Amino acid sequence: DALPISILNLLNDVSRTREETAALIRQIQEVSMRRIGIPCIYGLDMIHGASYLTDGSLYPQEINLASTFNREYPRMMGEALAYETRAAQVPWVFSPVMDLGRDPRWPRQWESWGEDPYLQAEMARTETKAIQGDDPNHIDLEHAAVSIKHFMGYGAPLSGKDRTPAYIALNDLRERYFRPFKECFQAGALTAMVNSASINGVPTHANKELLTGWVKKGLNWDGLIVTDWADIDNLYKRDHVASDKAEAVAMGINAGIDMIMDPYDPECVDVIVSLAESGQIPMSRINDAVRRILRLKVRLGLFDNPLWEHEYKDFGCERFARESYSAALESEVLLKNEDGILPLEGTEKILVTGPNANSLRTLNGGWSYTWQGSADEFAPQFNTILEALRNRFPNVEYVPAIEYDQKWGEWQTEHVTGIEDAVAAALSCDVVIACVGENSYCETPGNMDDLNLSSNQKALVKAVAAAGKPVVLILNEGRPRLIGDIEPLAAAVVDVLLPS
Repeated sequence: DALPISILNLLNDVSRTREETAALIRQIQEVSMRRIGIPCIYGLDMIHGASYLTDGSLYPQEINLASTFNREYPRMMGEALAYETRAAQVPWVFSPVMDLGRDPRWPRQWESWGEDPYLQAEMARTETKAIQGDDPNHIDLEHAAVSIKHFMGYGAPLSGKDRTPAYIALNDLRERYFRPFKECFQAGALTAMVNSASINGVPTHANKELLTGWVKKGLNWDGLIVTDWADIDNLYKRDHVASDKAEAVAMGINAGIDMIMDPYDPECVDVIVSLAESGQIPMSRINDAVRRILRLKVRLGLFDNPLWEHEYKDFGCERFARESYSAALESEVLLKNEDGILPLEGTEKILVTGPNANSLRTLNGGWSYTWQGSADEFAPQFNTILEALRNRFPNVEYVPAIEYDQKWGEWQTEHVTGIEDAVAAALSCDVVIACVGENSYCETPGNMDDLNLSSNQKALVKAVAAAGKPVVLILNEGRPRLIGDIEPLAAAVVDVLLPS
């Protein structure tokens, strides 16, 4: 018998236009319908808007929207995200992220709504309903299915590093970490993605108590649970709770996994068939998983319209841009403003310096056109901090002093290009705007041990402050960084997080 198949994002981690994306998916869908008569379902990581379409609308990252405490922004972003994604023939998004960010070192802090379960639940539920629309059983052509992630405890790793174990008291797990997911399940979330790591020694992909007990049975939820990227392999390669691929697949599916995201091993399907034939996975579990997959496709209308025509006249519209801009403004956090130095009058001679001053990539963060973020390459029409200041003020001088490396895997490496030049420029200016923080990152490449702002950037701030001119410190980062030794040197501090 034909098996339902899901096609996931394998576009070489590079965004394409709406038209190009739709054309690729049309080819996949036409082959699927011709060969097996069952529509494929294609999913994309649309984390802060239609972030995998080069011509889509991006909104501030979730951590920015959380800082507004305004439910309207996740509603706006969810509606725009779903509309533009569906316009590219994609009916499924791996969003929203709703991991409680309890360890500030965790490199996915900025993808979530922060550390508070109430705020996380309110914002995530709002976005879920906005993406899926009013009736998750009958999703129209302007909405999409969500995959709420990552179920659960992912944001509290003991080491602070990506995909590493968490140890959480059971009452905390139930009352705090589960709460945002529970509210989204009850609001109609159609799919969920699993935490890549483990909780209290049990890999989440093999945790039947959580996947089947708490969610499917406990909430009488009839949606679909999907693994994260190649995570079924971790059960035998990393966690060593399974001896090989076959045992790992059996363990995960029997725990409650319905769909395996296995981008490297197409033979995984044959493994499942063999396990079902041998009885290691009961046919009742296979049938349940298949029903959940088919039910999702029915709810999305894919059997009636595996491909669809719709005008989507609001794609990339001015309204989405205005909403994004408004959210960015409201999300900025004024941490310090001595003697009311801000706002500037506009007559000052301004020195702009720092590695984050002239970078779109640092403003957008990860999941922006590519996994690690590539806004400078894909969206040069938008303004960096420096360009925005030059558009607003007539007398702006720029000395970068420090620049990030652009080579793969070296993004956090800094090159000091002229702190002395910045100091010399500061002596002839009225105010210094120092733009510091982090380069973009996502997941494991963002792992770190020390939350201190880099020694190079601290040295820059100390040096320009010694010139005796007031310093405005602009923080542009996805997680908290320690600045206790340079904060007293600044007249003002503004945290813009990841606003675009």
